[in-house]
Amino acid sequence: MKIGFIGIGKLGGPCAQVIAEKGHTVEGYDVQHIEIPGVRTVKCLSEVVENKDIVFVAVPTPHDSRYDGKTPCMDLEPKDFSYDIIKDVITEANEHMSSNQLLVLISTVLPGTVRREVVPLITNPKFIYNPYLIAMGSVAWDMVNPEMVMIGTEDGSALGPVKTLKAFYESIMENDPPYIIGTWDECECIKVFYNTFISTKLSLVNMIQDVAQRQGNIDVDVVTSALSGATRRILGPQYMTAGMGDGGACHPRDNIALRYMSQQLDLGYDFFEGVMKAREEQAKNLAKELVRQSARTGFPIVIHGKAYKPNVPYEEGSYSILIGHYCEELGITPHYVDPLTGDNYEPTGPCVFLLAHSAEITYGSENKDSLYCTVPDGSVVIDPWRRFSNHKCKITHYGNTRHV
Repeated sequence: MKIGFIGIGKLGGPCAQVIAEKGHTVEGYDVQHIEIPGVRTVKCLSEVVENKDIVFVAVPTPHDSRYDGKTPCMDLEPKDFSYDIIKDVITEANEHMSSNQLLVLISTVLPGTVRREVVPLITNPKFIYNPYLIAMGSVAWDMVNPEMVMIGTEDGSALGPVKTLKAFYESIMENDPPYIIGTWDECECIKVFYNTFISTKLSLVNMIQDVAQRQGNIDVDVVTSALSGATRRILGPQYMTAGMGDGGACHPRDNIALRYMSQQLDLGYDFFEGVMKAREEQAKNLAKELVRQSARTGFPIVIHGKAYKPNVPYEEGSYSILIGHYCEELGITPHYVDPLTGDNYEPTGPCVFLLAHSAEITYGSENKDSLYCTVPDGSVVIDPWRRFSNHKCKITHYGNTRHV
């Protein structure tokens, strides 16, 4: 294929070079004069997009230099990236491209940016958002051996230009990566949350390091090696389905106790405060949605599942009860239905239901979900697991906001 690269610096340069090495014809453009082996450098943006099958945009989305992490930044007001460079080059590229060409943005942006800031500028070429998972020092290798390839389109469809881009990648890949096809917004999320997962992991293991220093008689590598071998829950796919928050007699209380430990050891920070704060605010957000729907319809609220998880009678650490607490704070006392906790409420008319329990998600696909009571026709059902269907009810798959 004929490939153009707008931006051939730290990211675009190695990518353009490896594409050329794989047999494609590659031209590159940059505001700086940069020579890349195998890549013809052109002097203007209009020339780099001319007659190309695919044009990649690999320009920076810079942040204020005070926020790069080499100096404390938590006291500074949060700021978005700057998208001025992206908008400038895409506006110019659009002027010189046709509907037969594909324009691909690979720069990192926050969720919602492509739909809000970028797409309105594109009227001529087809467009895909395709962020890369690469690291400085191994850019070329990472590009052709990726953990996944994210391909974002307006509505998450896999037709048309997606086939073109996938065929291109299949011609250069050295591994066999999964191709994740989603909306622009979903691919933006995957990229930035992939990065912040890494930050979270490093912060957590470095906290173990701090504890070892303060507590004594602890080799941090013994602890982290043990945790890294826990591939069923910690490093595997479990607990990676968004839904109800963590519960039970162990996890919430452990986090609260570790807050105390952070203070006793004078670590200077409280990682677990953020974890527990997020848990409580997430529960409050669900409660607000239940109360909003109840106020709109006049229906009572029913929380379907009171125990901290399905098939047990234990209420310790129950996220359902926490949500109920916030509902009461907001002025509505919910009903619970859970046969194992002795809550046998049977609705007589439409309700606002929160489907808190999912045995299938909690225990695996061999466990089938069954309702604890009848869901009357006309009810509003909030399903945080995004599995329930009933054409006689209004269903909200909480967390799925696709509207295209």
